[in-house]
Amino acid sequence: MNFTFAHNNLNVYELDASLRFYKEALGLTVTRTKEADDGSFKLVYLGDSTTPHKLELTWLRDMDRPYNLGDNEIHLAFETDDFDAAHAKHKEMGCICFENEKMGIYFITDPDNYWLEIVPTRK
Repeated sequence: MNFTFAHNNLNVYELDASLRFYKEALGLTVTRTKEADDGSFKLVYLGDSTTPHKLELTWLRDMDRPYNLGDNEIHLAFETDDFDAAHAKHKEMGCICFENEKMGIYFITDPDNYWLEIVPTRK
């Protein structure tokens, strides 16, 4: 029996803001959507046009406040082939929340304050 990654999920409060962020910050595009017949939720799958892995954003109609992430230490990591250009773009966007120069990585936050790690392609 084998298992392979299919997708990761993040619940988002403002779907349009999240879609704009993931497109601008990471170049992710919508690959598939699903909406409940009664409008109670929307699922939007984003892809990077390179790997089969997807990021599923879930929007819930009845959520009346931003999500409280508490001490949630989970994060997603993205690899980039142009670390310096990515860093400059994210600095301009004002979304860098933590840098670890010794490790050569940094983190950005999305509109819901999920942390996303940016790492250079290691050769």
